[in-house]
Amino acid sequence: MNDAYKTMQSELHSELLNILTYWTNNTIDQSYGGFVGKITNDNKIVDKANKGIILNTRVLWSFSAASNYLNSKSYQSICERSFQYLKDYFKDNEYGGFYWELDYKGQPINKRKQVYAQAFGIYALSEYYKFSKDEEAKSLAIQLFELLEKHAKDTKKLGYIEALNQDWSSIDDMRLSEKDMNAAKTMNTHLHVLEAYTTLLEIYPNESLKKSLTMLVELFLTKFLNSNNHYHLFFDEDWKLLSNSVSYGHDIETIWLVIEAAKTLKDNDLSQQAYTIATRVANTFINEAIDTDGAVINEKNLTSNHIDTDRHWWPQVEALVGLKYAYQIKNDSTYIDTALKIWEFTKTHLIDTVNGEWFFRVDKNGNVYHKEDKVSMWKAPYHTSRACIMMNI
Repeated sequence: MNDAYKTMQSELHSELLNILTYWTNNTIDQSYGGFVGKITNDNKIVDKANKGIILNTRVLWSFSAASNYLNSKSYQSICERSFQYLKDYFKDNEYGGFYWELDYKGQPINKRKQVYAQAFGIYALSEYYKFSKDEEAKSLAIQLFELLEKHAKDTKKLGYIEALNQDWSSIDDMRLSEKDMNAAKTMNTHLHVLEAYTTLLEIYPNESLKKSLTMLVELFLTKFLNSNNHYHLFFDEDWKLLSNSVSYGHDIETIWLVIEAAKTLKDNDLSQQAYTIATRVANTFINEAIDTDGAVINEKNLTSNHIDTDRHWWPQVEALVGLKYAYQIKNDSTYIDTALKIWEFTKTHLIDTVNGEWFFRVDKNGNVYHKEDKVSMWKAPYHTSRACIMMNI
């Protein structure tokens, strides 16, 4: 690696500490427990904002992963606070699993069982167990895994159903968010089940878990991947394709998570397939997703040819990691050069050097979307902290 790359690594390490400091200083809910549900772009706490499971599990994962990477107990109290809040308020003691959303006092207001949310629970609890060795966290992660296997896994047609009611019965509207398609099986949810099962397998070497993770890797090598080196996004229950869009951030994020899953399974054949596909996807990503300023654009609709050129915060950092993995496979400096350009853009336009944290997105001219939040259901420290860590190990 060249000097510019080593400088980037150092800057990312420093940025990890900045991110952790921001979340420590700004997001603890002193009035109602846990963490505040929303903070505006200019750092104003939104009073009585609802609390979402995605934000809360991502906080636990981020601080646990950072503690493991730094080999430090500096953030132990944040980790313990997060774990305790998940147990006390998000956990459904009647039917198992995690609720989707609470009000500011911790009362459940949306009890549906989104598979995406249970996956993040597994991911966070497994990482927290690595740090804390708290057997209760490990046990809860295993419970969530067993619930998904029992209620959400499609044993006949493979994969996992997107969402279920509180009691794990079928539900008509499975959407993860308002902008998503109502689809029974989605690439995004499967990707996060895959990363969750990968981390769980590291602490729980269980045969049925191995089989399910193998199935997930194979789905990403075959069912989700198309001939144009992109990953299909939305399917019905029978795997009929429902969408025709490309999400560039998900493309580049997927390649390294699939590699990690195959490595954790210790499956050489799957690993070799994952390596081959990773470089193909990374090459296509460089050709299509990188704008002239070095930024990663968001999406493209292949039917209308409409391109969403906004630069969201998370695809930039997932690109850094994905391109690092591609470089390790091919030893082609193009991957590193591209990553350096993305990081330069990110430093200049997406890190808020005045108020801290990162902007949610900017447009193609670098203008900030001021109405987007710094902290929200979907704006958490997970993508950024993970990239800062992965680029340094």
